[in-house]
Amino acid sequence: MCPITTATRMCEADPMDLRIFTEPQQGASYDTLLSVAKATEDLGFDAFFRSDHYLKMGGVTGLPGPTDAWITLAGLARETSRIKLGTLVTPVTFRLPGPLAISVAQVDQMAGPGRVELGLGTGWFAEEHTAYGIPFPDKRFDLLEEQLQIVTGLWNTPDGETYSFKGEHYSLTDSPALPKPATRPHPPIIIGGGGPKRTPRLAAQYASEFNTSFRPFDDTERLFGTVRDAVAANGRRPDSMTYSAALVACVGRDEAEVAKRAEAIGREPAELRENGLAGTPAEVVEKIGRYAAIGAQRLYLQILDLSDLDHLELIASQVLSQL
Repeated sequence: MCPITTATRMCEADPMDLRIFTEPQQGASYDTLLSVAKATEDLGFDAFFRSDHYLKMGGVTGLPGPTDAWITLAGLARETSRIKLGTLVTPVTFRLPGPLAISVAQVDQMAGPGRVELGLGTGWFAEEHTAYGIPFPDKRFDLLEEQLQIVTGLWNTPDGETYSFKGEHYSLTDSPALPKPATRPHPPIIIGGGGPKRTPRLAAQYASEFNTSFRPFDDTERLFGTVRDAVAANGRRPDSMTYSAALVACVGRDEAEVAKRAEAIGREPAELRENGLAGTPAEVVEKIGRYAAIGAQRLYLQILDLSDLDHLELIASQVLSQL
């Protein structure tokens, strides 16, 4: 039974999805990610997501080096059976839209219908592009818009027909538009960001989920409202869009455990309480209730210490169980 707090609305509405979100570029092998993904499934979380980056950020070694997001998800698709899998988010600079549509469709086939989701964004980390010889153009938002058109166009093309596209950045001629994903009409697309006009418009046109990542609470509330307006202007039903946020997680049974986990990821408990989901299980449930009250239906818990599977067990047993 839920206490009468800001979490009450969450308890009375649909359950909040909790997803585990990892940052493998900071230092994680495929075997480590597999362990976390299996724990994610066994403990009852909704999904395992990963970033799509090729270079570490901040003062960490990054060893053993980056893993490719969609190769990783292909492996996990065969090693898991229930959880959803996806990226938050794949930069348009990393892959051409045609091969991207093929890769995601193939992973979707490997996982089975309804398990793969594509987060797609402009990309922002210039250093990883120069480190691995990837072009980093200025007009990346234009690339995003064309890639969204092409990927969905390929997936939506009826069997036996071809797909062509002529844009400023990409051209496709008589593509067989194969393979088709197992999920029909296609895997869900996630779009995020803080742009006031183009991002909401693209989300309303192409996405089934709008995400805010690591933003202040008030910003998240404002952005949700902007996207709701864009969804309405696009003639969509309000319930056709899912609203989500990504936040770093640092949960402990008591203050000492919170401090220990914060130290392990190089952060301070007070800062994490302000900007993430941190504290005791009761504190975290209360904050999740605040997000539910502004319309969030899904939270991505950024787990930075991938060796600490006890952290996931605690969240599952004392946070997830209350949702």
